[in-house]
Amino acid sequence: MAETSIEWTDATWNPVAGCTILTAGCTNCYAMRMAARLEAMGMEKYQGLTRKTGARAKWTGKVVTDPKSLAVPATWSKPRRVFVNSMSDLFHIDVPADFIRDVWAAMEATPRHTYQILTKRPEIMADVLTRGDFPILPNVWLGASVEDSRVLDRLDELRRVPAAIRFVSLEPLIGSVAGANLTDIHWAIVGGESGPGARDMDPRWVDEIEVMCRRSGTAFFFKQWGGRNKKATGRTLNGRTYDEMPGSGYCAQI
Repeated sequence: MAETSIEWTDATWNPVAGCTILTAGCTNCYAMRMAARLEAMGMEKYQGLTRKTGARAKWTGKVVTDPKSLAVPATWSKPRRVFVNSMSDLFHIDVPADFIRDVWAAMEATPRHTYQILTKRPEIMADVLTRGDFPILPNVWLGASVEDSRVLDRLDELRRVPAAIRFVSLEPLIGSVAGANLTDIHWAIVGGESGPGARDMDPRWVDEIEVMCRRSGTAFFFKQWGGRNKKATGRTLNGRTYDEMPGSGYCAQI
């Protein structure tokens, strides 16, 4: 576990490490840079997960599971919001369903924590969770990443997922998602890309999403404008900060 500065969670937990570039939202993934740094520090778990292409680190496609990490959440006495697999995707095709079941058991055994699982592969998430013996856990939120209109079908796949809370991460937002359907999506996180090579986010795209959230009753969380220095650009939208969370009476439908 690592404490984190990610605005919508408290800590990260990585029972899986490594991934594969899938769509345009993966191009500047911070986890690739972090994995390369951890490998250089000698951490065994991250060996061979990335390769250098020019001056950049990219996933090799190697994915590793870490059974020892499954016991870690039980050692945290203080309740936390926990981002699961910030350094991977629990529903990567190479993660065995039996290991996902072990992760589920660890989360079920620690109901004091709220777990937030994000995937770019919601079709796999839906298939695994509907075909296997996976209870709907009230402390587990399940989400999909959507970076632009080319991957809006991920929302349809997410609606197939049996979950107490469904959420979408529209980060890095690199295009309009004006045609998105947020029906039965309880929470939307919006953010611009940050770090080296960050692509611009048009403010109009953000305003479109806020209007969608009001119409669907979806909690709206504006994470950041992004850019090379995200602290400089901040996270204020139209003169205020939006930190809405699902189930908190955040907004009424219009």
